[in-house]
Amino acid sequence: MKLGAFFFEILPLLAFFAGYQYFGLIAAAALSVGCGALVLAIAWIRERRMAAFPLFSLAMSAAFTAVAWWGGDGFFIKIQPTIFNGLFAAVLLGGWLAGRAMMRVFFERQFFLTDDTWRRLSFRWGCFFLILAVANEIVWRGFSEADWVFYKTFIAAPASFAFMMAQLPLTLRGRLPSSAAPADDSQ
Repeated sequence: MKLGAFFFEILPLLAFFAGYQYFGLIAAAALSVGCGALVLAIAWIRERRMAAFPLFSLAMSAAFTAVAWWGGDGFFIKIQPTIFNGLFAAVLLGGWLAGRAMMRVFFERQFFLTDDTWRRLSFRWGCFFLILAVANEIVWRGFSEADWVFYKTFIAAPASFAFMMAQLPLTLRGRLPSSAAPADDSQ
């Protein structure tokens, strides 16, 4: 991952934090959604394809932000991470229990991995998303709104990045040889 691309992709999070400081929770969420749409649009222009996971994430954030804006209640912004992370935990862990590696469904175009690696990643990410869902519930219910914004920006987001980096050795070990990877038929 290029450093410039990393900073570009965290723009929605930075917009959320800065927007909260100046305009409040609902406006911050709207700024974050706007920046997220810009990031996805630029990715589309550069690559002419869009990954399902970020698109779903943006659509869900936009929907919760619209409901919060319409109702004038930041509650919907605060529960969005719980629902999002809980949903993905249920999908990943449910798939894992059923013997299906759901991570493959979301990322098979980006990574070419062994079946065992997909299963292990599905389990690990499912557990991580479950922890994030529970943590979000604890923080938004038990702490101030400013504390929740701090948690979302400076604890949950960096923890997600750190967890992703911790999965890198497993992902690298589990790569299929280039001769076994499917051909890119998008060209």
